[in-house]
Amino acid sequence: MTSRATTRPVGTVTRGTTNPNRLRRMDRWITAVHGPGLRRTDDPLAIDLGYGAAPWTAVELLQRLRTVAPRARVVGVEIEPARVAAAKPYEREGLEFRHGGFEVPVRSRPMLIRAANVLRQYEEGEVAEVWARLCARLAPGGLLVEGTCDEIGRRHVWVALGPEGPRTVTFATRLGSLERPSDLAERLPKALIHRNVPGEPVHAFLRDFDRAWAAAAPYASYGARQRWIRAVRDLTADWPVTDAPVRWRQGEVTVAWGALAPRG
Repeated sequence: MTSRATTRPVGTVTRGTTNPNRLRRMDRWITAVHGPGLRRTDDPLAIDLGYGAAPWTAVELLQRLRTVAPRARVVGVEIEPARVAAAKPYEREGLEFRHGGFEVPVRSRPMLIRAANVLRQYEEGEVAEVWARLCARLAPGGLLVEGTCDEIGRRHVWVALGPEGPRTVTFATRLGSLERPSDLAERLPKALIHRNVPGEPVHAFLRDFDRAWAAAAPYASYGARQRWIRAVRDLTADWPVTDAPVRWRQGEVTVAWGALAPRG
C-alpha cells in the first residue's frame, strides 16, 4: 500500500488569494446550521480545504466552531507544500496543517469540509467528480460546504452537500453594498456560474429575485435589511426557500438545490 507521505495529492494549485475575515459569512452559516451536529459527535473534525497562501481562514474557522462545539478541531489542507510550511508556526491545540488535496489526508472522517474559492479554476464538468470524492470522505451526518466569495467576503454563494450529494444553495451578502440580488451572480460556484443564462433555473431565480427586490423598494426607507426580508418573503411563493427570517436578517437566503440545479 502506498503511504500517505508518498501519495500524490489530488488536485491542482490554486491562486492562494486569502484575507482575514473573508469567510465570515460562510462560517456564520456553518455554526448556525451545523453547530448542533458538530456538538453531538464524538470527533468534531473540520477540514479547511485549500486555505491558500496564508492560514487565516483555518485559524478563524477553529475560533468560530469552538463557540458552538468546544471540542472542535481543524485541519488545514493545502496542495502547495510551501503554504503548508508557512502555516506550521500557527499550529496549536486543535489546529494543524497538512499537505494534500481532494483525497483529504486524514484518518478519520470529518464532520465538516469547507472548500471556499477552490473550484473556480476547474472545468464545470469536473465539479461532480470532486463533490462525490469529498462527500465520500464525510462522516455520517457530515457536511461539505463549497462556494465562492469576493476578496473581502461581501458577497458569497455556496452549495451545502451531505454524504448523499447536494442539498441547498445559499446566497449571502453585505446588504449595504448591494444594488440588486443578481449582483451575486458573479460569485456563483462553479457548478452554477456558467448556467446563469436564459432557460436555466438559476437565471430564473435571480431574475425573480431582482423583481422581488424592485417591488420591495418602498421598504428601503426602513433599511436594506427590511427590503431584503420582504423580497425573500415574496420569493417563497414560487421558490423552495428552506430557511427562515432569522437567517434572512443576516443578508442570507437558502434555496433547495433541486430548484436551481443545472438542466442537462
